[in-house]
Amino acid sequence: MDVLWDGASGDTEGGVTVREVADALAARELAYTTVMTVLDRLAGKGMVEREREGRAWRYRAAATREAHIAQLMLDALDLGGSRDAALVRFARSVTGTEADVLRAALNAQAGRATGPGRQPADPVDATREPTPVDKSPDR
Repeated sequence: MDVLWDGASGDTEGGVTVREVADALAARELAYTTVMTVLDRLAGKGMVEREREGRAWRYRAAATREAHIAQLMLDALDLGGSRDAALVRFARSVTGTEADVLRAALNAQAGRATGPGRQPADPVDATREPTPVDKSPDR
């Protein structure tokens, strides 16, 4: 994926051919057919897009590197357990600069979530572990 995001020759707009990917990965001594198979499977999974160019295919990443990483993070949150606890632990691990970036993104998101007739969501107390929801029937 790095070759697709970075472009074998610096050109990410036009995509890259199997040959260009194989050449970019020459140090790994991969067979041309191996590279072709991997790119074909990535296309089948929707991770890359391809279009015909003569007899060859040109491949490009379906999402930016940043969008892909964000999706991986969301997928990890969905693995089970408490999303709140995972987010709190993550927030405790970021640097000051990363915290500033997250804060700015959250403030921008809060600005979009509020508007005429909308109330901002209640903030989560990041100093405590989330408590399980009581699902017992009312008596």
